[in-house]
Amino acid sequence: MTRADVIIIGSGIGGATLAAALAPSGRRILIVERGERLTPSPQDRDPKAIFGDGCFRPDETWLDGKGQPFNPGNYYCVGGNSKFYGAALIRYRREDFQPRAHLGGSSPGWPISYEELERDYTAAEQLYDVHGVVNEDPTEPPHSANYPHLPVADEPDIADLRTRLGRAGLTPSSVPLGVDIDRWLAAGQTTWDAFPNTCGGKMDAETSALAKALVHKNVSLLTGATVRELIADATGKITGIKVDGHGTLKAPLVVLAAGAVQSAALLLQSANDAYPRGLANRSDQVGRNFMNHNSSAVLALHPLRRNRSIYQKTLMFNDYYNSDGNGGPPLGNVQMLGKITGPILASQTGLPGPIAALIAGRSYDFYAMSEDLPNPDSRVTVEGNQIRLDWKRSNWAAHEALVERLKTHLRRSGFPIVLSRAFDRRTPSHQCGTARMGSNPDNSVVDPFCRSHDFRNLFIVDASVLPTSAAVNPALTIAALALRAGRHIIETEFAA
Repeated sequence: MTRADVIIIGSGIGGATLAAALAPSGRRILIVERGERLTPSPQDRDPKAIFGDGCFRPDETWLDGKGQPFNPGNYYCVGGNSKFYGAALIRYRREDFQPRAHLGGSSPGWPISYEELERDYTAAEQLYDVHGVVNEDPTEPPHSANYPHLPVADEPDIADLRTRLGRAGLTPSSVPLGVDIDRWLAAGQTTWDAFPNTCGGKMDAETSALAKALVHKNVSLLTGATVRELIADATGKITGIKVDGHGTLKAPLVVLAAGAVQSAALLLQSANDAYPRGLANRSDQVGRNFMNHNSSAVLALHPLRRNRSIYQKTLMFNDYYNSDGNGGPPLGNVQMLGKITGPILASQTGLPGPIAALIAGRSYDFYAMSEDLPNPDSRVTVEGNQIRLDWKRSNWAAHEALVERLKTHLRRSGFPIVLSRAFDRRTPSHQCGTARMGSNPDNSVVDPFCRSHDFRNLFIVDASVLPTSAAVNPALTIAALALRAGRHIIETEFAA
């Protein structure tokens, strides 16, 4: 495609979902992706290659807040980070859209309500073929339709765990998942969490949304194309994008969906004489309010009880999502991790292989996740082409309280040994917040439809627009916001 009506930068959940929403309009849509398609390889199901050698991690270095270099947990490929995600497609709770107090501060709420996004949540669940069940979890917000598919079944040892957790006073429920379990397991007997999807068994951005968009002849994908700059004129219009190897590409409408860190960095790197602080940054909020969930791995063990599960990731509970259990502030979500194996544990801890295998064979592996609150000093900045990520973690006391409550319940459930380890600060797996949504142009970057306050022909549809991180996986919310933005674009830009 040599000419386009819309250029979308990035093919992850936000960009691919927007492309799927706009494709039936007949407008010419060009998706620009810096990476290539993943193809099947021997490393796809090799835990040592993935977790030990980091064979899929990018050849890239960022700086942390102290100026120390690190290799970030970002993936550059068609489908983006979703190619490696855990496929948990959970709605934010109704309460997440409202202001509320936390142990570590307050959450400001959203400029839209849950009810305004509900139809898009439903459409996103249909697009990503989500497997789940409504009303099993008491915190589940109202649904206008059932999930498209029944939940992925618990394996026998996880079914037993579900019963044990219930007896210990919890309310376990099924994780809404975008997984074709038969297809995934046919390609290898592993979990999907952090493993690349090259078999089509995981409903990621490429497998679901992008595939549907590319059925339309008016949609094309340009890979291996790194965008270096957005070009803006002094009248408040994005006039083009500079792409390595392809010169300047132009379209009446430009959409940024490169991820919360890279989208903010690109806006800042695009500063010019008319916009010395970067583009879309009249509010000085671009790059600020970076959030990344407070999270820990928690392993429950009984020395005489084996866990024979392959994937395990079908169960969660939200008993402490809206309260600490005693009428106090919220603590967060607990869900199963993809099953940890000996090689995974050895690569992450340095334990000898036989000991790691002994532990992993008896462990039930949980992911405890708490909300990180927006802070304008937690931010992405750039120095030339160098990205600096100064994440100022917040609300940590709530996370510690969640982990302690989880440990107590696990001991009550028959696990005498419970271990925990916080996830590395340098891994921005649930990055969000750097171009936040709001109604006031003085303190936000995009409006409630993800349109830039400063540039009418610029939209941002990735996790950077999230005003809050909530305490569940953000992928479905990103998809829902992209569908909402797509509907708005069709109604306001394509109507003529």
